[in-house]
Amino acid sequence: MTGGILLGAALSFLGLGAQPPSSDWGLMISESRSYISTAPWVAICPGLAMVVTVLGFNLFGGGLRDVLDPRMARDYLH
Repeated sequence: MTGGILLGAALSFLGLGAQPPSSDWGLMISESRSYISTAPWVAICPGLAMVVTVLGFNLFGGGLRDVLDPRMARDYLH
């Protein structure tokens, strides 16, 4: 899931993904490059949203793996 989010954002940033007027985090960051010196939050906000989303999916997936994967089970009783 996180690979898809990052790949889609990277392609949009390079101009190969979503095109205006659609909204995409990579497209938002790409279009905000000209404002980075005067209004850096225009690029920081979509970047932080992407980081939080990817981190959330990674933590959620890791937690599910710990709970559901029997090979990862640890014996805490011994």
